[in-house]
Order: sequence, then C-alpha cells, then structure tokens
Amino acid sequence: MQSAGGVTTPKKLQGKVALVTASTEGIGLAIARRLGHDGARVLLSSRKQQNVDRAVQDLRNEGLEVEGTVCHVGNREDREKLIETAVQRFGGIDILVSNAAVNPFAGSILESNEEVWDKILDVNVKATFLLVKLAVPKMQERGGGSIVIVSSVAGFTPFPTLGPYSVSKTALLGLTKALAPELSPLNIRVNCLAPGLIRTKFSSALWKNEAVCEHLMSTLGISRIGQPDDCAGAVSFLCSPDASYITGETIVVSGGSHSRL
Repeated sequence: MQSAGGVTTPKKLQGKVALVTASTEGIGLAIARRLGHDGARVLLSSRKQQNVDRAVQDLRNEGLEVEGTVCHVGNREDREKLIETAVQRFGGIDILVSNAAVNPFAGSILESNEEVWDKILDVNVKATFLLVKLAVPKMQERGGGSIVIVSSVAGFTPFPTLGPYSVSKTALLGLTKALAPELSPLNIRVNCLAPGLIRTKFSSALWKNEAVCEHLMSTLGISRIGQPDDCAGAVSFLCSPDASYITGETIVVSGGSHSRL
C-alpha cells in the first residue's frame, strides 16, 4: 500500500493469520477475500474438498496468500485439524471468524423436533464455542488476537419460518457477551457480526420467496438486498487496530432493519 508521498505503508492486517470457517462461498468467502486484501494470510475451510480447492485457486489468482482445508465444524476431529493446519501452514492464529451454520428446518417452530434442535445448536452454537476454546491458546502464544462470531439479524427479530435457527443466532449474541470479558485479560477481543438479508445461496429460500422477501424488504431502511461484500469490511475493521478499543459488541449489517432484543 502506497501513500500519496510514495512511501509504502503496511496494510492494516499485515502479518496476521486469519482462520475463516465456511469460507468458500457467500459471506465467508467475501470475508476471507477482504482479510486477504487487507494483508492477512488466510486459511479457508468448508465441508467439501472441491469447494475448498476452487476458492483457494480463485483467491490465489487475486494474489492473496491463502491455504484451505476440509472442515465440518460439528466434528471434533475436524475442529482440531483446522486449528493445527493454521499453525502448521502459517505459524499461528491471530484472527478467528466463526461463520459456519446450518438450518435443516423451515416451518412453525412448534413443528420442529429434537433432532432439528440438536443439529442447529450443535453446529451453530456449541461448535462455535469449542472452536474458540481451541483457538485461544494459539492466540495467546502470539500475544493476543481477535475473534468475530457471525450471528444474524434474525437473532434480534426471528426470520419467518426459521425459529430454531433464529434462536441459535440469539445465543451467539450472548456467547459474544460472555466471552469478551473473560478473554480481554488475554488481549483477545471478541465481537459479533449480525448480517441481515444477504444475497447468498444459504439465504436463497428467503429472497427467492416473493412474499417473504417483500415482508423483509418492508422492514429495511435501505431498499435493497445486501451483498456478501457488505459484510466483509465490517469484519476486517473489527479485526484491525482501528477496533482495538472494541470488544463484546455486535455490528449489524442489515440495511436498517430492527436490531434490538
């Protein structure tokens, strides 16, 4: 990065190592790309090898320093492998972005069963905490770090037909608040991103449904569906020195929709 006077200044995440889960498409990929362009070395992950390979190649074609590995965050062995891969290939971890989530159910919340709740809470909430727990010692070795947990505006106002998923995203708001004071003495900041209606494959059931999309659009102050890149800059900011006095907070990127519990 070159200043107006021709002096080269380091990018704001230069020298940092970032690990981003579910980062081969959508919001996760946009975040990984932005962290890379801002100077970080990035480890990508998702459940399918072909998706990892494609995303890694795409970002390397942009001149970014990235690696990739397969990881299902709900699997303990995969979580451990993910952390160790970051250490082996890049020497440590400075940034963790927990983005992976599932939603196997749509309908009335009273129609959801125990299996649905177990899967959603295991992957969206419990796995996020367990991944943070694995990453913290590695961040301590490097003098601190930054964690960003990806929740959703649905954590504030549940999306229609997505009750269990929305509850899991509310839990992530609470997890952020619980972790932040405990990790502050270790020089590790914990913040949260709450995207709104973003045009991704994961959310396509919402924005492709005309009635649901119309209802959600009516709640917005900015009359358009968000794009993955709308989320990426906020995460990069939270991971950077510019946010060094921010922890335990949630940045809502939702076009102005309601975001209070």
